[in-house]
Amino acid sequence: MNNRTGRMRMIEAVTLGVVATGAVSIAIASIVSTVADAVEIFGSPVTVSLPVHGADMTTLQDAAGVDSAEYTEAAVSLATVDPGTRWLLLLETALPALATVIVCMALWWLGLSLIRQRTFRRSMPHIIGGAAIGLIVVGMIGPLLGGFARAQAVEQLTASGADTGEFWSFLFQVDLSPIGWGIALALVATAFEVGQRLQRETEGLI
Repeated sequence: MNNRTGRMRMIEAVTLGVVATGAVSIAIASIVSTVADAVEIFGSPVTVSLPVHGADMTTLQDAAGVDSAEYTEAAVSLATVDPGTRWLLLLETALPALATVIVCMALWWLGLSLIRQRTFRRSMPHIIGGAAIGLIVVGMIGPLLGGFARAQAVEQLTASGADTGEFWSFLFQVDLSPIGWGIALALVATAFEVGQRLQRETEGLI
């Protein structure tokens, strides 16, 4: 990675710079997307994707080669939505965006540290560990808040006299990918912690 003078090669420095810049760009895009979602959610009407069960897709019943077909969700546009429901819908999208920002900032700091050849900073395990915790927490809490928001929307439809028999009263679906990435980042944070200890021990021997 370093040449004989101890300096990083130009191509490696440029590559790390591009990665760091890309991480910042993704973080900014996530923030902008969250703001756009907030404007839409707190506007009127609000479109909510409600999970359904047992709703047959009649247009494909007689299609050749199709055994069965059904709808899994319906996009319902609501003119009035409770403020609490709006906040839950926003948090469902804002929390993953926040986790993305945290991870991108950790990658930016890692890239900057590698460019400066100060990989084993004391702050690095804490930053990466924080990103890992953020991913794991978001992976569990984000879908849960979305489930509560949709349950409240179904209750609102029921109170208005609509037939909500095909909607799930509450459905909680977890995507394990963020949790898996969080565990992987936790292992990386542990590796940096071990690297710091080995570096301190090596410096003590010199």
